[in-house]
Amino acid sequence: MARTALVWAGLGSALTAPVAIAATSELLAWREPVYIVAGLAGVIGLCLMLLQPLLAGALLPGPSPRRSAGLHRRIGIVLVAMVVLHVVGLWITSPPDVVDALLLRSATPFSLWGVLAMWAIFGAALLAACRRRLRPSHWRNAHLALTSASVAGTVAHALLIDGTMGTLSKGALCLLVLGATAKVASTRLRRRGGRSSV
Repeated sequence: MARTALVWAGLGSALTAPVAIAATSELLAWREPVYIVAGLAGVIGLCLMLLQPLLAGALLPGPSPRRSAGLHRRIGIVLVAMVVLHVVGLWITSPPDVVDALLLRSATPFSLWGVLAMWAIFGAALLAACRRRLRPSHWRNAHLALTSASVAGTVAHALLIDGTMGTLSKGALCLLVLGATAKVASTRLRRRGGRSSV
């Protein structure tokens, strides 16, 4: 019981601290509301990327594997919505910058990583929507590849931006996202390797 409470408390802190720090950043003092919403949507999206592997691997104490899978799907929809809100909000505030980023001609490296992560997230969501039409092994391999790419791209995107997120909280969150994704990915790859060798 104490371990469960500790896990949830730690997860809650990891998810709320970056959002709280970003929401109260001095860099937002003179920004338009739409820009603030777009930026916070990006921060929330990164936080949701920590929950996704934990739910996919049923690593959180409490929810059953079936309930974890259901939460994983629903949070995936919210994650896509956060990405869309992030991009649309930035486009409203600065259309040329977003167009350059989408056309992969932006001079800022973080834009390239952000766009690559965005398309990987959209691809993973599309696969999830079409999973019943695909072979289970094909669906799992493609989904794992796309989600791993989206995590790598998002972390690179976040770390290269000197923005509203605190340096320590952002770094810690990115490490947690990478660690959770690597943990679940390696476990699933080992299981598939074991099955294929039988």
